[in-house]
Amino acid sequence: MAILIAFFVFIMSLLGALIVVYQKIPILVNISVIEEKGSSQKWLLRIKNKIKDINFVKNFSYEIFLQKILSRVKVLTLKADNKTSNWLQDLREKYKKKKVLEEDGYWDKIKEKDIK
Repeated sequence: MAILIAFFVFIMSLLGALIVVYQKIPILVNISVIEEKGSSQKWLLRIKNKIKDINFVKNFSYEIFLQKILSRVKVLTLKADNKTSNWLQDLREKYKKKKVLEEDGYWDKIKEKDIK
């Protein structure tokens, strides 16, 4: 019950934050970036250029990243599918064994009732 309440509070707070951000987007779009005195580039552009100079970022490919993520998701879904099929097979086997045990003496009981 406590988990359900915590989840509900989390969803409501996330929804509230999204509403606030949605309302502030037009104001944020109209704000102009102020340039620093004595600098030809904006500070955001300097940070962006420094990040682009890192080797990892230079060689980063969104397509390869997406391929890796999707292949891992595929592997996880296949593992989950295999696990659920094993569970389903075990349940079917247990049901068959239970049914066989229940039906094992059925005809014998009927014969005894007919004899009496």
